[in-house]
Amino acid sequence: MGKKLFIMLIVLMSLSLIGIIFVQVYFINKSLQNEKSQFTLNVKRSLSFVSKDLEEQEFNAYALRLQDLIARGAVADSTAIKELRIQSQDEATNETIVYRNGILEESYKVPSLFLDIGLDSVNISRISSQRETSTYDNTSIDGNLKIRAEKTIRELSALPETTKKLFEINYRDRFKNYPIYKRVSVDNVNDLLNKQLRGDGIDTDFEFAIYDKDLATKVQSNNFELVPESTYGVPLFLDNNNESNFKLYVNFPERNKYLFRNILGMTILSIVFTAIIIFAFGSAIHQLIQQRQISQIKTDFINNMTHEFKTPIATINLALDSIKNPKIINDQEKVMRYLKMIKDENKRMHAQVENVLRISKLEKNELNISKDRVKLHDLIEDAITHVELIVEDRKGYIKTHLDAEKSSVLANETHFTNVIVNILDNAIKYSDNAPKIDVYTENAGTNILLKISDQGNGMSKQVQKKVFEKFYREHTGNVHNIKGHGLGLAYVKRMVEDHQGHISVESEKGKGSTFTIKLPLIS
Repeated sequence: MGKKLFIMLIVLMSLSLIGIIFVQVYFINKSLQNEKSQFTLNVKRSLSFVSKDLEEQEFNAYALRLQDLIARGAVADSTAIKELRIQSQDEATNETIVYRNGILEESYKVPSLFLDIGLDSVNISRISSQRETSTYDNTSIDGNLKIRAEKTIRELSALPETTKKLFEINYRDRFKNYPIYKRVSVDNVNDLLNKQLRGDGIDTDFEFAIYDKDLATKVQSNNFELVPESTYGVPLFLDNNNESNFKLYVNFPERNKYLFRNILGMTILSIVFTAIIIFAFGSAIHQLIQQRQISQIKTDFINNMTHEFKTPIATINLALDSIKNPKIINDQEKVMRYLKMIKDENKRMHAQVENVLRISKLEKNELNISKDRVKLHDLIEDAITHVELIVEDRKGYIKTHLDAEKSSVLANETHFTNVIVNILDNAIKYSDNAPKIDVYTENAGTNILLKISDQGNGMSKQVQKKVFEKFYREHTGNVHNIKGHGLGLAYVKRMVEDHQGHISVESEKGKGSTFTIKLPLIS
């Protein structure tokens, strides 16, 4: 995959993911706004019903008291009668029809003690009506009506709606400036609100208060606060002009929690699915980048292996050609020299192949490693002998500071010696100048620490994170000035871990590196 195509895929996938996240956020926010709108609508509807219920309760209470007063035989203070009379002639039947409708209005002055409203008295009107339809026969000679009607229909009825309306108008005028705490009780308002709000599906705590001209009254719950964001209000006890000094407020202290609770399930699902998408996206990007890196590493590995095999193969070919030369084949000393070169180069190629196979077996847990009690200091001294000639040839040094009093560990002598040799070889390879290496040991509790420090090229933080990965080498393009194929430190890490140890590296570019191995001691 080309670099441009790879970057374009990453950008497109990133934009798609960002778009999905924005859509999810928009959807959740929209749902929350809808919940807020529905909540506000339900609350205002509930408040309107409660306001109406309070007015009807007060009106019915006083109306019942008035009816009780009249039922006891109270005499009206004043009466007024109004009558409507209509007469019509039916020539077909020779009859005269007379319709009369009389309206009786009786006014009662009700004392304040009876209605308990704090006023001297209240004038209450009761209206009733009497309707009568009479039919007269016009058969007399003189044409006058008969004295007695042939038939009469009378209808008597109270006018409850009219009476109610007049009473309502009257009591509204009288009570509009009456103290609210004498008209309603805190418990009654609380019960009505609780019933109505629960009925409308609003199941959260609330506080309420009735205000008179924007001033708080005694009719309120204990913890009410007038907070604009979460407080709703409606007028209470409207007068005949549909105006009122009183307003019923309801506040919901945990409104936001309630609203979020309603969309919690949907929000959690949205977050979970978005997280899954992000995880899948991240994994896909990681795999793509990793595959790209592996591809690059494999390319570098093949190039380096090819380069490292070319030299010994060329050396072997030259040595064989030389041996074939008649002048040399009889020279025993030169033949032995060339045979030794062939053997050494063959051994070097064999070691490289063995490194690859060894790592493969380690990964499959097929490498059978036996461990014995050994002195770590002895392994260090043995490892140094493998590389000291190279260090001396490059005018460098290896100094030991073996300060650990106890150094007995359970290890495989051959493999752990190779571990130390690999780290020393690494220090030599990555020192452009004369290699300067210091080896330290010290005891730390039940463990022994082995530190190998060099003053070579060092590594960046990014390289330090990957230096123990198989086939990894710091990418320098197709440059082979440093031998190796990125297997040495991978082998070191796996072998240290197989010995129940731990290895780490500290390094700074241009100032060298320090590899630290921690192994458990045995008594």
